[in-house]
Amino acid sequence: EMKWCFECCIKCLGGIPYASLIATILLYAGVALFCGCGHEALSGTVNILQTYFEMARTAGDTLDVFTMIDIFKYVIYGIAAAFFVYGILLMVEGFFTTGAIKDLYGDFKITTCGRCVSTWFIMLTYLFMLAWLGVTAFTSLPVYMYFNLWTICRNTTLVEGANLCLDLRQFGIVTIGEEKKICTVSENFLRMCESTELNMTFHLFIVALAGAGAAVIAMVHYLMVLSANWAYVKDACRMQKYEDIKSKEEQELHDIHSTRSKERLNAYT
Repeated sequence: EMKWCFECCIKCLGGIPYASLIATILLYAGVALFCGCGHEALSGTVNILQTYFEMARTAGDTLDVFTMIDIFKYVIYGIAAAFFVYGILLMVEGFFTTGAIKDLYGDFKITTCGRCVSTWFIMLTYLFMLAWLGVTAFTSLPVYMYFNLWTICRNTTLVEGANLCLDLRQFGIVTIGEEKKICTVSENFLRMCESTELNMTFHLFIVALAGAGAAVIAMVHYLMVLSANWAYVKDACRMQKYEDIKSKEEQELHDIHSTRSKERLNAYT
């Protein structure tokens, strides 16, 4: 009984798609970092704009920076839910192309369905990889903005009497007609640089950028895994066809041999 248990455990462990498992863990970690830290960084950005830049939400349906931030938050919710489901689907696809599932369902079913599913997932994963590359590039923009702000704060402490200003119109956050500028000589700027909120938001955006990069690496990993799975089911399909032709030829030879034996027996009698 112990030997049977051990063999069963070995068979189960052999059926686990470890490459897909590693890619799924990396994908979930990247999406969690991007969504969690990105959401909190956007909330911190709203507080900084309202507290130190003295910006207020526009009444009505006007598309201002606060409305855009709310839209980005909803996009983050959608990304978290979508890629949670997609990671599960890719894990299921990985299980269906392992030897344990193949033995369970038989060669014909796994090769005909698995090949089509693998091709579909390869195309979909490639599109998601391009999307995550775009997300990574877009996430680098607030990191650059906060780096500039953090640099100005650091320079004011290193260089005495420096008068530096940051105008939000430079980054397209406000329209040209609005002047939302903060300078190092103002009290709001000094309070913002001394607060932990600026430093925390800056580092949250950096972690969100790292999470987006991890998601890109996970997508590349998935592409390699799916390509290998597609080649596997393609070879399995060819092998199945070869076995079918070989079995059919052997059956025909057996029938011919049986027919000749009967003819000889009838001629003898």
